[in-house]
Amino acid sequence: MKLAERIPNGLVSLVLAVFAAVLVWTVLSLPAASVRLQPLVNARLVDSGVHSPVTAVLLNFRGYDTLLEIGVLLLAAMACMALRQGQPPGPLLMIAPPGPVLAAMTRLVVPLMVLTSGYLLWAGEHAPGGAFQAGAVLAAAGVLLLLGGKLNVRLGAPWRVRVALASGFAFFLGLALATLGMGGKLLEYPQNGAGPLIVALESLLTLSIAVTLVALFASNPPAGSPMVPPEEEDV
Repeated sequence: MKLAERIPNGLVSLVLAVFAAVLVWTVLSLPAASVRLQPLVNARLVDSGVHSPVTAVLLNFRGYDTLLEIGVLLLAAMACMALRQGQPPGPLLMIAPPGPVLAAMTRLVVPLMVLTSGYLLWAGEHAPGGAFQAGAVLAAAGVLLLLGGKLNVRLGAPWRVRVALASGFAFFLGLALATLGMGGKLLEYPQNGAGPLIVALESLLTLSIAVTLVALFASNPPAGSPMVPPEEEDV
C-alpha cells in the first residue's frame, strides 16, 4: 500500500485546517500602517553602487534574499539533472525536424533576443531590468534554438553546463563570505567597489539563470511532449 493511501483523509483535513487558521491569524495580526521603504531606499541609493532602486534592493540592501532565490533555482536544476541519471540536460529527440518557418524565425529572432538580453542587463544599473529579466530572455533564445535544432542537445560538455549553472550562485556566495571575512555584514559591499561588484554579479547571474531555465526546460519535458522519445514516455 502506498504511503498516501495510509494517511487518513481526516488527518489531512485537520492539518490543512490548522495551516489555514495560522495563515488567517498571521494576515489579521499584520500592523495596520506599514513602514514606507521607498524613502529609506532613496536616501541610501547613493551608497548602493547603482542608480536603480530595484537593483539596489535585490543585490545590495536585501541581497541574501536574492542569494537564496538563486540557490533554489540551482537546486531545481540539479534535481532535474539527477532524475535524468546524470545526463544534463538531455537527451533530447525531436519527432520531426524543424520546419522552414521555425528555422527562419530562429535566425531572425534569436539575435534580437540576445541583444535585448544584453540591453536589459545594462539597463538594470539605472532603470528597470537586471539579471533576472536578461536571463529569462536569454533562456527563451536558448529554448528557441533547442526547438529549431540549432543547439546541441547536451548544451556542450557536462562540466561546462555545471560551471555555467553554478557560476552565479558560487560568485554570489563568495561575495557573501568575503564581506563577512573583511569584518563587515553579509553582502555589505565596500562603498567604492559596490558598483563594479554588482555589475560582475549581474553578468554571471544572467548566464547562470539562462542556462538553468534552459536546463529545466530540456531536462524534464512533460509526457506527450514532441521532445520526448516514445520509448521514454513510460519510464
